[in-house]
Amino acid sequence: MENLAKYFFIFGLIFLFIGGIIWLSNFLPFKLGKLPGDINLEWEKGKFYFPVTTSIVLSLILTIIINLIIFALSLFHR
Repeated sequence: MENLAKYFFIFGLIFLFIGGIIWLSNFLPFKLGKLPGDINLEWEKGKFYFPVTTSIVLSLILTIIINLIIFALSLFHR
């Protein structure tokens, strides 16, 4: 039961961290999804949007978060 409490605590901190990032993203000088390098094509019958740069930025952020989670979980298994 004690291990379950540790995992709930860790996941709660993770959700707080992610929620804080989303909340603070409104104050960034750039908007995710409208970065230079994102492909946005429009023509009379439709449009095509592919967020290349945004995908790379989110991938880096998620990689850092996942590595921090793995590191935090490894501290509890010592």
